[in-house]
Amino acid sequence: MNFSATELTVVTATRFETRIVRRMLPAEIRVFESGVGLVKAPANVFNGPVISCGLAGSVRDDVATGTVLIPSELVCEDGTRRSCERALVEALLRGATRCGVVPLTMPLGTSRSLVRGRERERYAVLGCAGVDMESAFMPSKAIAAVRVVLDTPARELSAAWEAPLRAALSPRAWLEIPWLLREAPRCVRLAARVVAAAFSVSGRGGEMT
Repeated sequence: MNFSATELTVVTATRFETRIVRRMLPAEIRVFESGVGLVKAPANVFNGPVISCGLAGSVRDDVATGTVLIPSELVCEDGTRRSCERALVEALLRGATRCGVVPLTMPLGTSRSLVRGRERERYAVLGCAGVDMESAFMPSKAIAAVRVVLDTPARELSAAWEAPLRAALSPRAWLEIPWLLREAPRCVRLAARVVAAAFSVSGRGGEMT
């Protein structure tokens, strides 16, 4: 199945991710900020093919910061699985190759809260390489994801980051800011590069190739 660039929506969770991704993608591809956990996303955003793009957390010790995840399937909190759209996944894999990146295609889990500690182990047992807070909850019939690992079991984020106002009052969260300022933009840019390399726009139809 082929999709046109004008049909595609790239969904990002935060304003920070959205700004970077929108700047790096062709104008024909719509970029929508869903909010963490899809709190800002109306249902009609998911009527067409969707790519979930941005950051993820690793759930395995051997999956480091900067690892590109292009999952074959998405896993909900209760273990329910859904397959990613094959044509979109294959396009993203080609994009990763063009960027000189070897991605992981293991499943990606999705949680309604920031995953830390023993909760990471639960998703690892389910076969996941990483976890986010949006992808498996997106109701599009044609879904794929490209997420780049930020936090890991060895480098956890403070739970305060689930709510920016709470993070502003957390001394532990303050200590993480220099690392986040260095690593988070790099990881988001890499995810956006993969999407940009995956989809070229040619002719009036803007077919994805």
